[in-house]
Amino acid sequence: MEKYNTLLYYCYSTIDDGEQFAADHLKLCKSLGLTGRIIVATEGLNGTVSGTAEACKTYMDTVHTDLRFATIDFKIDEVDEPSFVKMHVRYKSEIVHSGLRDPEMINPQIQTGKHLEAKDFLAMKDADDVVILDVRSNYEHNLGKFKNAITLDIENFRDFPSKINELAQYKDKKVITYCTGGIKCEKASALLLHEGFSDVYQLHGGIIKYGKDAGGEDFEGKCYVFDNRLSVEVNSVNPVIISTCFNCGKTTPKMINCANPECNEHFTQCDECGEKMEGCCSDACKEHPRKRVYDGTGYYVKIPQPINVTKKSKVLTE
Repeated sequence: MEKYNTLLYYCYSTIDDGEQFAADHLKLCKSLGLTGRIIVATEGLNGTVSGTAEACKTYMDTVHTDLRFATIDFKIDEVDEPSFVKMHVRYKSEIVHSGLRDPEMINPQIQTGKHLEAKDFLAMKDADDVVILDVRSNYEHNLGKFKNAITLDIENFRDFPSKINELAQYKDKKVITYCTGGIKCEKASALLLHEGFSDVYQLHGGIIKYGKDAGGEDFEGKCYVFDNRLSVEVNSVNPVIISTCFNCGKTTPKMINCANPECNEHFTQCDECGEKMEGCCSDACKEHPRKRVYDGTGYYVKIPQPINVTKKSKVLTE
């Protein structure tokens, strides 16, 4: 049986030829038979790709030969099948949408919170003078988060800057930020420092790397991921389920997208309600004329749309 890997990675490193790089990178990925989703911007590279173990190794080796990306730390998951159906490469203004685009103010290549490895995070996280801050969106931390972590009511990471004032009470604490793979923390921790927080850290490699290096101790629930798996197990030390069904309130670890494409809400739903609601979050969505067929997974492949050349975001797809 063929072995597959899924790679999660990012790198803040200047790419002056971003649009051309994106086009060339798509050709590389397709030549290796990879599927996935990659964002390219002048500030760097952010991707999740999936394919055979051999193809993924070739991809990592090839990327590492480029001095701009020589230090990329690939998080590698073994999977039964590729985690995507298609291969997309997008050129955008940021590799993670934050709205913090002024490199004179926020530049992860110059200043971020101090990176903590798993063992150091374990040693610090329960201290009285430490605050653990989840910088992810609601649907992500509703599925799983670190025990005693502070969460923010945000729909997207671009809402994070507007929440800084709510965190002012923690300026005299050691603040440790965390996210899925580390990329959001680079800008979140940099913004905290810019706003006068003096003792800021970030969990290096995020939840995914922590699960591999420390068994995910004290991470409660599952971790949302941006591929057709939708969520992954993290904690093999003291696991618990904290998420509940959106419809009936029963404990469930299952995350889906609403079958109504015009809603596409991320939410947790038990299998019983999934069958009853046909993968929808509400009766209105269930009756929607464009409702997709629910196959029990709650994952739907996006249908590629024509490229709008007037937009900065250029989509390159197979």
